Amino acid sequence: MKKEKDTRGVHGNIVCIGAGYIGGPTMAVIAKMNPDRRVTVVDIDAGRVAAWNSPDFALPIYEPGLVDVVREVRGRNLFFSTDIERAVKENDIIFVGVNTPTKMFGRGAGRASDLQYWEATARNIAKWANGDKIVVEKSTLPVRTAAAMEAILRTHEQFHFDVLSNPEFLAEGTAIADLLTPDRVLIGGPKTPEGEAAVETLVRVYRGSVRVEADGCGGWVPRDRILTTNVWSAELTKLAANAFLAQRVSSINAIAGLCEATGADVDEVARVIGADRRIGPKFLKAGPGFGGSCFKKDVLNLVYLCESFGLHTAAEYWTGVVRMNDHQQERIVSRLFRELFNTLANKRIALFGFAFKADTGDTRETPAARVAQLLLDEHVRLVVTDPKALVNARRDLADCPDVVYEDDPYRAAAEADAVLLMTDWKLYPSLDWARIYASMRKPALVYDTRNCLDAARLREIGFRVLNVGK
Repeated sequence: MKKEKDTRGVHGNIVCIGAGYIGGPTMAVIAKMNPDRRVTVVDIDAGRVAAWNSPDFALPIYEPGLVDVVREVRGRNLFFSTDIERAVKENDIIFVGVNTPTKMFGRGAGRASDLQYWEATARNIAKWANGDKIVVEKSTLPVRTAAAMEAILRTHEQFHFDVLSNPEFLAEGTAIADLLTPDRVLIGGPKTPEGEAAVETLVRVYRGSVRVEADGCGGWVPRDRILTTNVWSAELTKLAANAFLAQRVSSINAIAGLCEATGADVDEVARVIGADRRIGPKFLKAGPGFGGSCFKKDVLNLVYLCESFGLHTAAEYWTGVVRMNDHQQERIVSRLFRELFNTLANKRIALFGFAFKADTGDTRETPAARVAQLLLDEHVRLVVTDPKALVNARRDLADCPDVVYEDDPYRAAAEADAVLLMTDWKLYPSLDWARIYASMRKPALVYDTRNCLDAARLREIGFRVLNVGK
């Protein structure tokens, strides 16, 4: 088959630099929906790339449906490699999905994004490019970062680079479904003829295979769900969206504390609030607080940006969202302390769930880690169980040698004074709680921070039961 001349257009091949939570799933679905394009994912971490290439599909991250997509496209038009230089040279569209953690040193420590890996990637693209390229920001970045990337790429004396912003809006646990049927795709680009052409090239990627009929029928993402803005609006939208979602979690948890104090039921309050069409029901579930790689990092980044532009009242407002989240975890441990006779020392506590949410093995910024540390400060004998996150839990609590890790929740609960449920895995409501009760020290306590268990049934069995916001 003869190759089209405009390889940067319809038939442009794609590389993503960064094989993590963004790069792996996103590129797998792009490959699935664009069988005419070659899609490559590269990373400097040889172990991570080897996991993506593993014969038994033991992928480096767990995400429902991910294995099925990778199995379909890997080796067909999806490839994983450590040869970043070759990938930059061979591909027309370069997604940048490298890690941008919170900076923990120097100016902006604890709030600003650490952009050293991003800058190194930009410089390597400029060094290795052998033709014009479209460079797509996929990592979450501060506003006006694209300008810095353009400044670096502009140093190239021969080739032209169009820099676009295409932030991801994935929710871990539903990432594949989110990618296959997204609420929206956001593409930010320069308002120039070249920039608009580059945006249209990326639009074609999200419309799907070039086999789609020329009249626009069918396709992957409907055209009206592909939203275009200038670059700065796209960059800020990602931070703002996560900040708004985090704010809702902190808001309902603030109400949960008041419910506990007054006898109200937070689930009833949330149900009525969510029935208001102006508010809606999503992210009004009281619990141990938000976690994951994005919310806290992005809110703190927004705080730093507000401070940098002299918007100190706005910075204080968003700081309060993070402060309320931290307070929720302290409140959980304080309540457990009071219910267990004002001492936790030498009590065995079984932590059910360590992932920051169900259907993922991700433990980044998980509320369970902070709760675990607060419990260990009280000299608790801690046992951790989780169906997908025990490897990461061992890593996160590596400085705590006395923690016990159990695959089996029944063994984890044996002889425990309390079960503290931190992650709403579907497995937990289906457990034989009568069996668990029989194996525990009495009086046996269940603290369900996700409000996902049948509290009335647990009380019938004999448990003392605590819930968030009840």
